[in-house]
Amino acid sequence: MNLAVFSSTPAQVHFYKNIAANLRKRGHKIYFLARDYGETLDILNELGFEYFVFSKPPRGAKKVLALPIDVLRAVSWLRDKNIDIVTGFEIYGAYTSKLIRIPYVQFSDSEPMVHNTLLVQYKLTQPAVDVLLTPDTFRCYLGKKHLKVASYKELAYLHPNYYSPKEDILDLLGVEKQEDYVLLRFNAFDAVHDIGKYGFTVEDKILLVREIEKYARVFISSEAKDSEIFKDKIVNIPKSRIHDALFYAKLLVTDTQTMATEAALLGTPAIRCNRFVGEKDMGNFIELEKRFGLLFNIRDPKEAIKKAEELIQIDDIKREWQRKRERLLEKKIDMTAFMVWFIENYPESLYKFRENPQIQYRFR
Repeated sequence: MNLAVFSSTPAQVHFYKNIAANLRKRGHKIYFLARDYGETLDILNELGFEYFVFSKPPRGAKKVLALPIDVLRAVSWLRDKNIDIVTGFEIYGAYTSKLIRIPYVQFSDSEPMVHNTLLVQYKLTQPAVDVLLTPDTFRCYLGKKHLKVASYKELAYLHPNYYSPKEDILDLLGVEKQEDYVLLRFNAFDAVHDIGKYGFTVEDKILLVREIEKYARVFISSEAKDSEIFKDKIVNIPKSRIHDALFYAKLLVTDTQTMATEAALLGTPAIRCNRFVGEKDMGNFIELEKRFGLLFNIRDPKEAIKKAEELIQIDDIKREWQRKRERLLEKKIDMTAFMVWFIENYPESLYKFRENPQIQYRFR
């Protein structure tokens, strides 16, 4: 089997890295197509994956105009690869797959109902999608193509079957074994689905750093333009080691989406603060807070800072969070093992899943 994998963000690379590695071990050929966005290429390079850059996205309204050019570039590169299946998260893989007449298996963890731009993207993409896989936390049902999986996107790379923290990250960070540190992660909010949304302001960030520093060292990972003012606190480690830094942190405070989930799944207390938080929030964040108690979703930055001060002063908080993490892992399946089975056996796997959704629990 020849599989084309579209990866537009670092999180998508992490999602597919173990899936691709396992499929390769089973004799399949994997072709990565990547967008030159954020730290995506850095992660691919550090992981040693070969890839084709199909998109160097412009800013603003030109993004829409670039779409057909990006798709045609991907189509041109894939034409002689004898692709059997295309997979990805976004519209690029969907349209490319239809132009080369190949099935498209889409995974998505972004619920279209939480933002108008996501809803538009969903409506534009779905006619070209053959099957849509999502976490079972999705609060909506998206039709006959939609299959819900009892896991999270992030468990494809943070499940204990694939991820083991490496303690040498402490040396790279320059912290002692028993020294508390807090990781702050700030978003750029420059994606199309971020329009009208925001997180911490510059003033909020300054206050957050000042308050946290009373109790622990502060490291910052940031895509925001204002990160220059925190240059002495920017975490300086290989991009692919961020999960180790997250595992050993006493606390994460962030206005991003993915890293909040990653922290929760690693057993690190996490505070997520942005304008997505509210009645239309996504189901995975709600479940991590209400069902498993691993995450705090807070809309107001001042309340988030207050909660951070409270949590950082709890001595055994990491031990408690690790117990909560174990309870979560008992309920969720191994996403990588499931995806390997689903892709390798497609379309029979699709028919089996539709007939008996409980089949996924073979991969617990």
